[in-house]
Amino acid sequence: MPKDVVLGASVVTILGDNEVCIENYRGIVEYTECLIRVQTKGKQIRLHGKHLQIEYYTNDEMKITGRICSMEFCK
Repeated sequence: MPKDVVLGASVVTILGDNEVCIENYRGIVEYTECLIRVQTKGKQIRLHGKHLQIEYYTNDEMKITGRICSMEFCK
């Protein structure tokens, strides 16, 4: 079985500097035009940028677009 399924780990796919897909997340902690914080199993993913928006989200996956300047994993 894939590690993300076994461990419940998040899968982050970055397409250039304007699109990020996050799978296996727990919730949205903060959502502004400049910062989006997403809670995963053990960490938070923070996306900093300009004109950030969540294009769509389901229980399993979300797509974030905009000018992404940085991404960090925090406890």
